[in-house]
Amino acid sequence: MAAYALRRAVGHVLLLALAASLCHLLAAACLRPRAEFEARSPRPPQRVIDAELTRLGLNDDRPLIARYAHWAAGVVRGDFGRTVDDRPVGAELGRRGMVSLRLLLPGAVSGAVIGVLLGGRGAIWRHRLGDRLSTVAAIAVLATPAFVLAIVLQTGAQWINMAAGSPIFAYVGEYAPGETGGPLAGLGDRLRHLLLPTLTTALGQIALYSRYQRTLLLDELRAGHVRAAHARGVRPRTALRKYALRPTLVPVAIYVAYQAGPLLTGMTLTEKVFGWHGMGEWLVDSIARGDVNAVAAIGCCAAVLVFTARLLADVLAAAIDPRVRR
Repeated sequence: MAAYALRRAVGHVLLLALAASLCHLLAAACLRPRAEFEARSPRPPQRVIDAELTRLGLNDDRPLIARYAHWAAGVVRGDFGRTVDDRPVGAELGRRGMVSLRLLLPGAVSGAVIGVLLGGRGAIWRHRLGDRLSTVAAIAVLATPAFVLAIVLQTGAQWINMAAGSPIFAYVGEYAPGETGGPLAGLGDRLRHLLLPTLTTALGQIALYSRYQRTLLLDELRAGHVRAAHARGVRPRTALRKYALRPTLVPVAIYVAYQAGPLLTGMTLTEKVFGWHGMGEWLVDSIARGDVNAVAAIGCCAAVLVFTARLLADVLAAAIDPRVRR
């Protein structure tokens, strides 16, 4: 297992370096940070703009490969450069990343687990009333844009707060330390701020993975090796767990890994609706300002998340099915 994990890790590191390089090259080729300086009032002299862009490694008068080499040399040292308003990208990346992870991890993990469980239950109880209702609910959630779902939950929270006469749900803004007195009150306030954004993320994941797991398990239940196990007298519960459910967990684990990056960068609208200042919001603002270093850093973070999740999925898949190691 250790040798297999090491081989996969080396391959992922090479792919990560390629993905990070492409992020910067595309951002540097498509974005125009010079326009951000030229639009300032009063407009700085041209020589000042050129000098500032050169200091930041963003001067488009230099060849693209030279700008990439300047950026890559800094990344190797752990320095992602500075934003167009001269702030360290690394510090901002860490702050924004923690905000997004507080939204991403609980919703993504709980959504994936609950979705797989509901999908497995739907395949076993197919065509029953519960399966039909869950199918309709999943299709409705998948057909609803994330920001609409967020607004619906936010509106419902407002109505409940008004009906109860107290702020049961916190539906706007992040948790600010010091809002409440003791540690237990602080924990409760964190949960109030996290509940609705997490639920918005989890509902989409539950709908997605429940449909995927249901389809995979239905195919396995019709497979010849499962019917052969029943013919040999294997108990239905054992046949389901060992011969049908177990093989479906490998593609599900890989699919979860590939959803990590898009889920991180796609949380922009959820962050906007609930007033959280995470990486999705920062990505949109950075693209609008032509902030190459910030966009490249966000792309690198998403790539690290994807390849880390993929490595964990590879190890999990190898543990579930030893044939994967070959």
